[in-house]
Amino acid sequence: MSEDGRSGVPQEKAADVMAGRLKERIYATITMIAVVVGLSLSNAGAAGALATVLTTALGLWLAALVADQQAHRTVHRHFARGHELRRMLYVSSPLLSCAVSPSVMIALAALDVLYLSTALMTAAVLGVVSLFLWGCVGGVRLGGGVFTAVLAGVADAAIGVAVVLVKVSAGH
Repeated sequence: MSEDGRSGVPQEKAADVMAGRLKERIYATITMIAVVVGLSLSNAGAAGALATVLTTALGLWLAALVADQQAHRTVHRHFARGHELRRMLYVSSPLLSCAVSPSVMIALAALDVLYLSTALMTAAVLGVVSLFLWGCVGGVRLGGGVFTAVLAGVADAAIGVAVVLVKVSAGH
């Protein structure tokens, strides 16, 4: 088994960690799309929208840490600590990054550059675009060429679009 030159971690383990980080990022993006669309249909002001976005990201991250720690404790009969805890924190950290794009858009609305509803819908579109791009990256890594990459991107983006459509049609 070869090692990742940067960390001395076996490549298979490093790939598992990166897959875990990407999974968390995609999950958080889908969740944040639903949150910002809901906010765009509400009467929340910029401060309330920002508080909702930030607490959503923090809540997702804390929930993931609690679940990881509980699963670890149940299987291994001890709390994760040291390397195990650092791995949990590293893998779950993309859950916090899902708040960056919506926060920037909300800040632009607070500065009267955009209407808040436009800023929030822009954040949702950026989320859908990021799903498309991650899908394309996955398609490229499958080795099927441009068609496979675009097809994978469209499939991933369709999930984000479905979330938007459900939220808009439900009026929240």
